[in-house]
Amino acid sequence: MNAEAGTEPSLLNPRILIPFLLVSLIWGSTWLVIKDQIGTVPPSWSVAYRFMMAAAAMFVLVAIRKQPFRLNRQGQFWAILIGIAQFSFNFNFVYNAEIYITSGLVAVMFALLMVPNAILGRIFLGQKIGGAFMAGSAIAAVGIAMLFWHEYKASPATLEEVVLGVIFTAAGILSASVANVMQATPKVKVYPILTMLAWAMLWGALINICVSFATAGPPQFDMRPSYSAGIIYLAIIGSVVTFPLYFSLVREIGAGKAAYSSVLVPVVAMILSTLFEGYVWTLLPAAGATLAMAGLLVSLWARKPKASRIAG
Repeated sequence: MNAEAGTEPSLLNPRILIPFLLVSLIWGSTWLVIKDQIGTVPPSWSVAYRFMMAAAAMFVLVAIRKQPFRLNRQGQFWAILIGIAQFSFNFNFVYNAEIYITSGLVAVMFALLMVPNAILGRIFLGQKIGGAFMAGSAIAAVGIAMLFWHEYKASPATLEEVVLGVIFTAAGILSASVANVMQATPKVKVYPILTMLAWAMLWGALINICVSFATAGPPQFDMRPSYSAGIIYLAIIGSVVTFPLYFSLVREIGAGKAAYSSVLVPVVAMILSTLFEGYVWTLLPAAGATLAMAGLLVSLWARKPKASRIAG
């Protein structure tokens, strides 16, 4: 089928920019919350609790917005695949990565999500990669590398732990990228985003429960109020609020550009760490954050010159 004709909207369009910034700010805050979730409860159970609650809340949102509850057989097939990639594999890899390396390292690595998103979007969706986007991504990548190096030098992890953490994080990035591009394909775009997300989160939660029983045994729970509050925050604010906004961005401006929110995330996380954890900025992270933001600004002006033909 053919993509809709016309010029792709700029990220500076308020209709695009406001949800883009909101997603970035919220997901920047979730890294501090996830950090508190890593402890006595196996990561797989923490992920399961998060998406059990998120799925329930998403179905409530579907009802409030008067969206259809049912998906046909093909829709359920795609919901299962997205649930596995986005809400099971992705988050299990991320939570396990934070066992070995700091949340700062994981957040910085996730800023590279724009790269596989752009590549897979080009391969499977026919979305062109413009010169401004490539230039901005190259500038941002240098800044991300500087941030990563600073976080690595400050990390107490051993080399073996860093390697394991990087492998888990890379697997999480690839899982998220596959889900991002998958839900933007023409065969999935015919389904309402809220309905697709509700079922994907439910399937993801069920898969997480099965994985948890198989790998960690019966359910375990941390009775600290901060743990329960964290589950609620991650489920409602970090999932139900953000994923409909983010997936809408992927469908409208492309997977590569939408993933530029991940460039802002580590910077937001570092700013919040400055406010709440006493993080002290030095020259290297300050320069890295500046370059990452410069790359983002360059890419903000990138427009898709014309629609691409998409096979479907």
